[in-house]
Amino acid sequence: MKVAVVGATGLVGTKMLQVLAERNFPVTELIPVASERSVGKEVEFRGNKYKVVSMADGIAAKPAVAIFSAGGGTSLEWAPRFAEAGITVIDNSSAWRMDPTKKLVVPEINADALISEDKIIANPNCSTIQMVVALNPLHLKYKVKRIVVSTYQSVTGTGKKAVDQLFGERAKAEKGIDAEFPMAYKYPIDLNVIPQIDVFLDNGYTKEEMKMVNETKKIMRDDAIRVTATTVRIPVIGGHSESVNIEFENEFDLEEVKELLRGAPGVVLQDDTAAQVYPMPMWAHDRDEVFVGRLRRDETQPKTLNLWVVSDNLRKGAATNAVQIAEYLAANGLL
Repeated sequence: MKVAVVGATGLVGTKMLQVLAERNFPVTELIPVASERSVGKEVEFRGNKYKVVSMADGIAAKPAVAIFSAGGGTSLEWAPRFAEAGITVIDNSSAWRMDPTKKLVVPEINADALISEDKIIANPNCSTIQMVVALNPLHLKYKVKRIVVSTYQSVTGTGKKAVDQLFGERAKAEKGIDAEFPMAYKYPIDLNVIPQIDVFLDNGYTKEEMKMVNETKKIMRDDAIRVTATTVRIPVIGGHSESVNIEFENEFDLEEVKELLRGAPGVVLQDDTAAQVYPMPMWAHDRDEVFVGRLRRDETQPKTLNLWVVSDNLRKGAATNAVQIAEYLAANGLL
């Protein structure tokens, strides 16, 4: 089928091309789309070069599906135009996530909600995706009551500019290289931790933190779940890590929790403290799974579990989840 990747020259767009190739998605014709300044540039896909085209030309090519990773403003403007042309849009920005008329999909959890009339489908926030993949099987068994989550998020979540800042700072510090590099953040990121992701809102939380609060409820189809989040940027590139404290309505057995996670789609349990085996970004990098470990009871209150969740934010947190949505649509005749 014809497939468009909108934002094909960006960090996530490049990863989407990689994931489409790796997972052997049935692309008969690739249509790479980007902003006017990138039109004419070339991208590589399965060993072939493809010229980037404009938004209008992308619509005119009539792809069956368009996977967007071009920012919220672009999605708000262009996703409806693609949809009006009969093209199914899977959008990686925050533009449509909380729109009550749009589905917010993690395939392991709620792909069953999709129908052929869904022409704009939202891909959730990266930090939300990995958390709900780990928690949903436990929610189905024990019913999640409250979540307290702190994140340790890779600079790749900000984009190439942040990666350049990190390595520019490191080269300057270690080798004395006084190269020019962009500042994606107000402060240095190397040898530092920045407790702010996205802008601050009136309630004192950041936009990223409130995304986790609201998206979790929508994806897990339970508005009663209470979520509080603190999101933090750290100087790593392999993926996002999360410390998650979950209070359940019902009592749980720790060994049963481990069995549920072992059998959960998309989850890998790494929980052998005797051998110091636990999830880390260096192991999650370029992998599609969500890794879970450090399972232990919260000894301060009943029916409460602590765990540690790690996943590659460019893959399962973005590109892979979007491609998995497309795979579900294709397999179920919804394109």
